[in-house]
Amino acid sequence: MLDKEIDFLYDATEETSTRFVCFVSESMKRFDLAITSSNRFYGKKLVTDIQYGITAILGPDDVEEEGCLERLFRLSEEEAADLRSFLGQIIGTVNFTDI
Repeated sequence: MLDKEIDFLYDATEETSTRFVCFVSESMKRFDLAITSSNRFYGKKLVTDIQYGITAILGPDDVEEEGCLERLFRLSEEEAADLRSFLGQIIGTVNFTDI
């Protein structure tokens, strides 16, 4: 029992698909990622760096945005280029299903 009543903005359960990937890039950076596909984010993926506990919702525009991966995942330019190359292959187009 909760002491206070919670004012939920939403509370939903959904089937998702998660791909777990571990690879070492050309810059010798190890990436341990969980990439979750959901209908919740308009086709964007929920990308989690398992080693550092960092999660971001990414679409193709985010992956290509200059400095985005560096800032979100605290990477050097070289490491981010390696991650960008990988994510560019697996993150598809964004789908706006509620229009």
